[in-house]
Amino acid sequence: MRKVLIVEDEEIIRRGLVDTIDWSGMGCVVVGDAADGRAGLEMIRSLHPDIVMTDIRMPRMDGIEMARAARAEGILGALVFFTSYSDFTYAREAIRLDAADYLLKPVDERELAKLMEKLTAGVQGGDAPGVPLPVAPLPWQDWLADEGMNPYVRQTMQRIRQSFAERLSIERLADEFGVSASYLSRKFKEAAHQTFGEALTRQRLYMAARQLATGIYRVYEVAEQNGFGDYKNFCTVFKKYAGESPTDFMKHCKKQGLEIKQDVSTMI
Repeated sequence: MRKVLIVEDEEIIRRGLVDTIDWSGMGCVVVGDAADGRAGLEMIRSLHPDIVMTDIRMPRMDGIEMARAARAEGILGALVFFTSYSDFTYAREAIRLDAADYLLKPVDERELAKLMEKLTAGVQGGDAPGVPLPVAPLPWQDWLADEGMNPYVRQTMQRIRQSFAERLSIERLADEFGVSASYLSRKFKEAAHQTFGEALTRQRLYMAARQLATGIYRVYEVAEQNGFGDYKNFCTVFKKYAGESPTDFMKHCKKQGLEIKQDVSTMI
């Protein structure tokens, strides 16, 4: 049974989700519920749910802040946002946080059942069916679960995961941590089996491909939002990994995976 945590500030909605949904029939069990993101984060830390379903706007700490904090600690499993708000910014942030899906309130139990079937089958990350991304997600949870990992490498991985769109370099991070760049580079490659530059590029490309697959971004926007900056450089790097241009990838996604575009467009 997959463990589910519900985080929702409206008590009527929260209780309805907890008490009236046939979770066991979906292969799930609700292990806890919280009224705001701060309490939700503590439950994620203590209960280790497989699936976190959270509202976006909540008091004290909203769902995006909660998810970002849990992701930085390497303790967030599958993430599902539900919301009644139509806001492009929220849709974009959800994608960047690797949300599995989005459900509009009031939650349709049939849509929820379909989503749980996908998640309990081990399909996470929100990729559109039939639309393979050119770069697989990096195994952050496996890496960060290693208790014996070098602390500087752990911090570097967390920075790549959360700040991949910023101007990052191994030299800058090494200087910040007070160690040599050669030492940090060597230790990072030993742990990740790839260089810092390769991991950073793969994270950027994975998140960029997810945005392209939605069909709601222009290519230059994706380049800017994922740390590539230069449009031509992004196209060159993307084609090297994907075997096709970003524009052609978007066309294929439109033909093969309209569902992801439809899911996100309901929130715009």
